[in-house]
Amino acid sequence: MELLFEKSRAGRSCSILPMCDVPDAPLPAEAIRKTPPQLPSLDENEISRHYSALAKRSFGVNDGFYPLGSCTMKYNPKINEEAASLRGFTDVHPLQSAATVQGALKVLELCGSYLCELSGMDAMTFQPAAGSHGEFAGLLLIKAYHRARKDAARTKIIVPDSAHGTNPASAAMAGFAVVNIASTKDGYVDIDALKAAVGPDTAGLMLTNPNTLGLFDPNILEITDIIHKAGGLNYYDGANLNAIAGVARPGDMGFDAAHLNLHKTFSTPHGAGGPGAGAIGCKAPLAAFLPNPTLRSDMGGLSFNNNQPDSIGRIRAFHGNFLVVVRALAYLLTLGREGVPAVAENAVLNANYMMARLRGRFDIAPSAAYAKGSPCMHEFVVSLEKLKAEKGVSALDIAKSLQDKGMHPPTMYFPLIVHEALMIEPTETESKETLDKAADALLELRERAESDPESLRSAPRAAVIGRPDEVKAARTPVVRYNFG
Repeated sequence: MELLFEKSRAGRSCSILPMCDVPDAPLPAEAIRKTPPQLPSLDENEISRHYSALAKRSFGVNDGFYPLGSCTMKYNPKINEEAASLRGFTDVHPLQSAATVQGALKVLELCGSYLCELSGMDAMTFQPAAGSHGEFAGLLLIKAYHRARKDAARTKIIVPDSAHGTNPASAAMAGFAVVNIASTKDGYVDIDALKAAVGPDTAGLMLTNPNTLGLFDPNILEITDIIHKAGGLNYYDGANLNAIAGVARPGDMGFDAAHLNLHKTFSTPHGAGGPGAGAIGCKAPLAAFLPNPTLRSDMGGLSFNNNQPDSIGRIRAFHGNFLVVVRALAYLLTLGREGVPAVAENAVLNANYMMARLRGRFDIAPSAAYAKGSPCMHEFVVSLEKLKAEKGVSALDIAKSLQDKGMHPPTMYFPLIVHEALMIEPTETESKETLDKAADALLELRERAESDPESLRSAPRAAVIGRPDEVKAARTPVVRYNFG
């Protein structure tokens, strides 16, 4: 496919802007480029065709099954998009006076109150732009809490080895030392290892529950209590909230702060970098440290309060991705008190149904947990370690072969504690027919791995792009156009 630069022809354009009817305001000489930017010259017809062609090469939830584990790539109702497109929301400016945007502020207040109720938190901010940004903000809250208590010795964050990769990265960015603890053979937090790791230098614990293996830790109350008794705080990674929303609350499990991925659980299509929202909720003792500004209500209505002296400060321009919050509120209002837990229950049902279809022909990890009859939550992990050793067929080969079946591959090689992992999250929005089709495709590929493994190693064959040289792409990427 040609790039826009390759399609460019000198003199072509699609500018329809009228002549300027006000005096020019020239830029200072030091701000002016010495050479004009090398932009492509195309007419509107070619531009439209180019981006339409790119869209056809993309794969999204509207194209087919998209079981990307831990990312909850689910269908989101279009009514929420319509709500976020209302001019009363799209035409506001963040610098308007509070008196002129009372409706928008009410959206933030109402959505925040609902999310506090769902998460068991006492206060909420929508400033973080994504889950990882929320993690960073939440860890800054924990740091500020300890500093306010003159407890500067607490410099370590405990992170289980089944955590999302952003957890240790966020902790390091916030200035903490990261302490990893191993999981048990059942896939849960090792209580003995946790007890050995805590001490007067423990600032807190970061945990996802259900974890990345799709398991709800039965020892969660003991885990959070161990941290609290050591003087630390518990941080909840909300990436997997889709499995428990409306059923179990992080605040009731002993967590002091939590980020909620509105772009995963609460109805904003995500991918390709955004937009997202990693709303941060916290218990009352941490509320004073939330980013400025916070929302307040007084006789004049709703307004922003920039005068929290203990605040960690602003972590993003203005007030977060507001239209993502609009979508989330529309989603919550549509579902109601009965609908939110039904979403979680159906997500868990779909995952367990698909896991049951695959068990026996695929190894489900961790086998020790499922041998005892444990259900999975919203996702489960398949290990192809044995298959690769016996037939030379890897998780990558199965994932690439699924593209020929018209399906998006699951998450590959994660969590790291499972070798040759495929993490499958069907989500609640898929029908039984779709799940059966996906399970049949995986079972057919499993059989073909025995009879014709080479056909899997050369997949995909029907996709726009075949099997690229991933080592070359990683080591010698071409990230800019060469004008010669």
